Amino acid sequence: MATNQAIATERASEAAIDPITFEVLRNAFEYTCARMTTIVQKTSFSPILSDMLDFSNAIYDADLRLLGQAGNPVHLAAMQYSADASIQKFPIEQMRPGDVIVLNDPYQGGSHINDITFTMPVFFEEELLGFAVSRGHWMDLGGGAAGGQAFGTHVAGEGLRLPPIKLYENYVVRDEILDIIISNTRTPHFARGDLQAHFGALKAAEAELQRIATRYGLDTVRAGMNQVITYTEKIVRAAIEEIPDGVYTGEDYADTDGFSDKPVPIKVTLTIAGSNITIDFDGSAPITKGAINSPMANTASAAFYSLQFFLAPHAPSNYGMLIPLELKLPDNCWLNAKWPAPVIGCTTLTSSKITSAIWQALAKAIPERVTGSTFAECNWFVAATRDPAGNTDVFSDLPTGGWGGTPYGDGMSVTMDPLGNCMNMPAETAELLFPIEYESFELRQDSAGAGKFRGGLGAVFKVRFLCDAELSMETSRTKEGTPGANGGGRSAVQRSQKIGADGSRTVIGGINGDGEWTNPLLAAYPFDYGDQFMFESTGGGGWGAAFERPAEMVLDDVLEEYVSIEAAREQYGVVIDAKAMTIDEDATRRLRNGD
Repeated sequence: MATNQAIATERASEAAIDPITFEVLRNAFEYTCARMTTIVQKTSFSPILSDMLDFSNAIYDADLRLLGQAGNPVHLAAMQYSADASIQKFPIEQMRPGDVIVLNDPYQGGSHINDITFTMPVFFEEELLGFAVSRGHWMDLGGGAAGGQAFGTHVAGEGLRLPPIKLYENYVVRDEILDIIISNTRTPHFARGDLQAHFGALKAAEAELQRIATRYGLDTVRAGMNQVITYTEKIVRAAIEEIPDGVYTGEDYADTDGFSDKPVPIKVTLTIAGSNITIDFDGSAPITKGAINSPMANTASAAFYSLQFFLAPHAPSNYGMLIPLELKLPDNCWLNAKWPAPVIGCTTLTSSKITSAIWQALAKAIPERVTGSTFAECNWFVAATRDPAGNTDVFSDLPTGGWGGTPYGDGMSVTMDPLGNCMNMPAETAELLFPIEYESFELRQDSAGAGKFRGGLGAVFKVRFLCDAELSMETSRTKEGTPGANGGGRSAVQRSQKIGADGSRTVIGGINGDGEWTNPLLAAYPFDYGDQFMFESTGGGGWGAAFERPAEMVLDDVLEEYVSIEAAREQYGVVIDAKAMTIDEDATRRLRNGD
């Protein structure tokens, strides 16, 4: 991916277009991405695309600089790397209208194998106008367990790995390539429809860009492309200049790589200098045996979007965001994975840890703006199901958690991790399509980190299998809860359980009642008819000292059953009369004063 600032400077020196035309073109670029998104959502077959929205769409200029993007932040930079790799393999001189390159190779610009990327050049009057790119998480592309979640020691166990391959020529799919893909998935009934959805999005982008060029002319459109990038760069640089220059560090860790009970640390150093930020992951753990390693493209995405939350979230999403940022990754680092390191957990578990570490570093620079960490887990589970009639399928969901407390208020409860704009699976959709029943999806008391402004709450999630199933689960935060900011407390820990049809309970991930910890990365764990999977997600970290939270707000939380009476006393120093459900003012004062 190009990051040469000289390019941006050169573009900025070109003749500017008038403000009205600029705004029209800027909105046209954004609308193009929005139209692509609508098409994928409305025409895809798999619920992970149509209901959970685990996809992204983007357009690029002729130099492969991002112009607009809609979808998951974790795809932001990774799509750029994928498009770059595709065009390196198939130079634009060899491309024609209607050609589409497919890629999901983690070591050639991809992330984990399930994220598959489609790149199509867009021409206007025989000249290259730009590129349309569509990326989506496909439910299954083979591997040792459903969804690729085998949690093995080699990437080959995670599914079909596609280097850049020309999948369409002159708008016609190459059936011999499609047959290979269809033959390597547990969900062929989803694959063909999902492919058509992505292709429809690419064609829509082509039509919109050509329409704009017809209306305004190629030179004006190219000038608008250059100017919108420069516009975003100026906004981002101004935001960085508001942060005090300095060196700031943050840390977090994954509970395990699946093979060792030792934590896998992330260390990040942010160097703020004027309008530039250097992101250095030196000091992070080496490449792990287990499947939580992150390829460079995924690490770049996670790092860049984590910063954008607090730099310029209002700025147009384009290449201008990336110009002031420099990424440094050491060799032999689990955030710079090389073949054949397994990577299935990179976009979810590892990206979340990157975000948390960066936010903790930023909290030292701008504590008045940065929130406590989110629950920092995508909590992705996948289940291969087989109903009594012998029909097989793959079911997936993303149990949500709480966001961190903010300098202005409590964190959001039961909300998706910030790495994606995904949604959890609607119970009605899941029960219609798969042999399962949702038993509960409710707020989890005492799951949030305490603080002047507490974190949002996690959830208690239960699903009953009306079939035989094999469940794979990816999660962390099972040893320590989510860290807070500016003195805020940690949240509760997460836990997975199997509830047998006879009512028996077994902790299958996390800490049990005896204090024993079990590896929470599950690969094809067996469930029988009538068994339930129960997952307790955690909340966000708190912001500010918990004893500074007004006692009346603590009482309100107790009355709402967000916080127990015991936690009110232990974490907030607020004593509540259990019978009258009122604050014991004297006891509270003594406790908070340390008397």
